[in-house]
Amino acid sequence: MDWQIAKKGFKNYLKLERSLAKHSVDAYLHDIDKVCQYLEANDKPLMPLQVQTKDLKDMLVWINNLGMLATTQARLISGVKAFYKYLVMEDFLKQSPAELIEAPKTIRKLPDVLTVLEIEELIGALDLSKPENTRNKAMLETLYSCGLRVSELIGLRLSNFFPEDEFIKITGKGNKERLVPIGSTAIKNIEIYRDTVRNKLDIVKGNEDFIFLNRRGTKLSRTSVFTLIKDLALKIGLQKDISPHTFRHSFATHLIEGGADLRAVQEMLGHESITTTEIYTHLDRDFLKQTIQAFHPRS
Repeated sequence: MDWQIAKKGFKNYLKLERSLAKHSVDAYLHDIDKVCQYLEANDKPLMPLQVQTKDLKDMLVWINNLGMLATTQARLISGVKAFYKYLVMEDFLKQSPAELIEAPKTIRKLPDVLTVLEIEELIGALDLSKPENTRNKAMLETLYSCGLRVSELIGLRLSNFFPEDEFIKITGKGNKERLVPIGSTAIKNIEIYRDTVRNKLDIVKGNEDFIFLNRRGTKLSRTSVFTLIKDLALKIGLQKDISPHTFRHSFATHLIEGGADLRAVQEMLGHESITTTEIYTHLDRDFLKQTIQAFHPRS
């Protein structure tokens, strides 16, 4: 099998089976072109199935010497791993030569976080004379109160909403369930939406248990939540790049700043590893540093 045939099959796999957008497919194919460039530049006339782990490790040294950024190297390795995973899946190979290749460490970018005032401004910008904004207020209060992922928010069900106990049951990544406390403000707004807006909708069969519905009576899309938050940020002139995930980051950061136990925050966020949650301790240190710089007389 030559490179052109392998790339053609990989391209079809990315488009048809993984349903990736054109620019994503092009990016993956560009990664494979880099492998071909390396082999040609170093007089290694190898076909895709002949490439060994050592060849890929030598390629990493080569691209590093060319001055390629660590983030670009990591992206390239990700593409090469996907390519060889495809060849294994199609039974062209028994094992991927890229399996043990490690990407270089990259600097982890700390996410934007909203202040409490900014969250209040965003929610306060909703025009509550419009029925959909009663729902939107309940959604934003729930995002911030519980630190949910957007998929968890739109998948939230009435049968998993326990206002008397102040808990909701969430189905997160890998279909893992967890109980998350929900604040009284979020509970109140969900109940207002449920009793004044949602109960007037003509709900489509199969959507009866979802809390947040669109005007057609079906489950909300992820895109609609992203659009809502982007529009509100524009409306109040917020100079931050925010998304539904920003509310999740803000939830965790404000808890850590307030002295919450890291393992408790891990449990509420549904992180499998504590190291994922530890990013918020970095945010907390940054917050403390900024506070000292702003208010200490010797700073």
